[in-house]
Amino acid sequence: MSATKQTEQLNVVLNRQVANWTVLYTKLHHFHWYVKGTEFFTLHAKFEELYTDAADRLDAVAERLLAIGGKPVSTLKESLALATVEEAAGGESAVQMASAVVSDYAKLVGELAAGIEAAEAAGDEATADLFIGQTADLQKSIWMLNAFLGK
Repeated sequence: MSATKQTEQLNVVLNRQVANWTVLYTKLHHFHWYVKGTEFFTLHAKFEELYTDAADRLDAVAERLLAIGGKPVSTLKESLALATVEEAAGGESAVQMASAVVSDYAKLVGELAAGIEAAEAAGDEATADLFIGQTADLQKSIWMLNAFLGK
């Protein structure tokens, strides 16, 4: 595969992550605002922590894409069309909300693995490193949320 094709492929991977973090940022806000029940205080604070983290991750990925000459998606319409993470449906229980985050994070971990391969193929170790760091952080969050869920 040519270097140009590898870079284009990496731009697609990065943009999907921009889109996913954009959707996830909104979804986590939704969960923060609408969580109810006995786990309210725990999850209300946790979802705020997670959406703050999502904003930082979104910015890091978008700025990395800009640094290598790409153009991050920057509208909700573009993000929804490109993202593999889905919006909140509404009406989820606290447990369903936490489970949805675990599922979304697991999906991102899988996509980041492919992104690491694409970055390495393009000779872009900085992007691979960004994705490796995000993978480790997401895996820790998955473990912690699963512990909360009793899994």
